[in-house]
Amino acid sequence: MRWNDDQQALHDAITELGDLLSENRAERDAAAVFPRANWDRVRATGLLGLPFPDRWGGLDQDLLTTMYVLEGLGHSCRDSGLSFSVSTHMVSVGVPLLRFGSAALKERYLPKVCDGSAIGAHAITEPDNGSDIMGMRTTAVRDGDEYVLTGGKTFVSNAPVADLFVVYARTGKAGSPNAITAFLVERDTPGLSVGTPIGKMGLRTSPFSEVSLDGCRVPATNRIGGEGAGFLVLDHVMKWEILCSFIINVGEMQHRLERCVEYATTREQFGQPIGSYQSVSNRIVDMKIAVETSRKWLYDTADKLQRGENVTTDIAIAKLTASEGNVSSALAAVQIFGGYGYTTEYGIEQGLRDAVGGTIYSGTSDVQRQRIARMLGI
Repeated sequence: MRWNDDQQALHDAITELGDLLSENRAERDAAAVFPRANWDRVRATGLLGLPFPDRWGGLDQDLLTTMYVLEGLGHSCRDSGLSFSVSTHMVSVGVPLLRFGSAALKERYLPKVCDGSAIGAHAITEPDNGSDIMGMRTTAVRDGDEYVLTGGKTFVSNAPVADLFVVYARTGKAGSPNAITAFLVERDTPGLSVGTPIGKMGLRTSPFSEVSLDGCRVPATNRIGGEGAGFLVLDHVMKWEILCSFIINVGEMQHRLERCVEYATTREQFGQPIGSYQSVSNRIVDMKIAVETSRKWLYDTADKLQRGENVTTDIAIAKLTASEGNVSSALAAVQIFGGYGYTTEYGIEQGLRDAVGGTIYSGTSDVQRQRIARMLGI
């Protein structure tokens, strides 16, 4: 991709903040603490408003530019949890509001999304269903000018710190693609309760938890899109989620590659740099291939999406390529750094722990392969 001066300036503004955002990352990761001060630093750059119109305080940038800036965040910031919370916030509430929300919803909530004063989360996954969206049990029953939401969600990223939730609930017959509806729910709405943070393997500074809905009354005006349009809303959101979150991973992979190249050329064993050994150099070459392939699939898919083309297969391939490439890259880095890669001080092992989640969230690798197979007629 070729970037103009304005795009480069936006990219550089966030990368210059990387060192500050990365300070004490190991301590925060160990304590699983959301970095509120660093969230405010990100807010100050305007990054959270990148893809939204300026009438709501956004920067009015297209998808490709947004991704380029997020790639810079991934390259410069060693706190992957913070980066993940940033992308989750942007796509969970802002993206569906912009595409499907009423004028009143946009006016009320998009300014808060753009400036980050209200953190967003989307509540989709349920304890018994996982990736089976059609099996969703949370219900929304119309009662006059309100809907009554009842059910439970789990693994809701940003939930412990979120102010706004996009909740997906069943408003029709189970198993029907027209049975799901999306709602915008404020944190302090009676009947909505957020559980304690759930401990996890990686991305620890991006907290997640369960969300319970017990007779939670939501104004019908807070519905996002028409009744039964939730699957359409979710499909749009997931495209953005995959492109935005995994381009951050590409930035992280690029940084990891650079560290490994430097280490392989300066670290000596048996009288010569370890990079001179084919077993090490081959790993680094595979890392280079993984980052370039992931980058190309993500940007090419985003370009097709902006042109209005069907990207069902492309999204699945891009997600598979980037998520599994990130894991293999992170594991190779641990092996290249040896004992140092296994310690928390160097941050290499954290990269591996963080990478594993990418093969699960936004649709597991198995789900992506099934989707590609269906598109091939299998």
